[in-house]
Amino acid sequence: MSTAETYKNPAPTVDIIIELIDRPHRPIVLVERLNPPYGWALPGGFMDYGETAETAACREAQEETTLQVELVEQFLVYSDPERDRRKHTISLVFLATATGEPQAQDDAKSLGIYDMWALPQNLCFDHDRILRDYWQYRHYGIRPRLAPQSLESSEN
Repeated sequence: MSTAETYKNPAPTVDIIIELIDRPHRPIVLVERLNPPYGWALPGGFMDYGETAETAACREAQEETTLQVELVEQFLVYSDPERDRRKHTISLVFLATATGEPQAQDDAKSLGIYDMWALPQNLCFDHDRILRDYWQYRHYGIRPRLAPQSLESSEN
């Protein structure tokens, strides 16, 4: 059996929280997915082979929203094996800023600009959790802590 057949690895992805800094309250951009799973999501997608996470984040943001983003920081990493029902993914989440009028492109069916207190209910993947963590960080300076069970399972 070859190494490729023996081991399965999670797929690396990026998600980008884009704040529109030329608007009051710095709303964020969400895309409505054209493909399953349907619903609203942060712009993002799979990294290409040979691509850095930062390059992937800028590419995905531009492909889905037409915005040229400025990455501010790498926020957190989300790796729950159940976060994407299609397969196990690991998402590196970036905070970014942009100005201008975003437009839905690529695999985005439509696009919305949302204040954090008025987000759509049908968010895909674990993007509700990501946005709750972001809200705490942005408004209260609190970074989420690892859950004790996450630490315990990593010791095995």
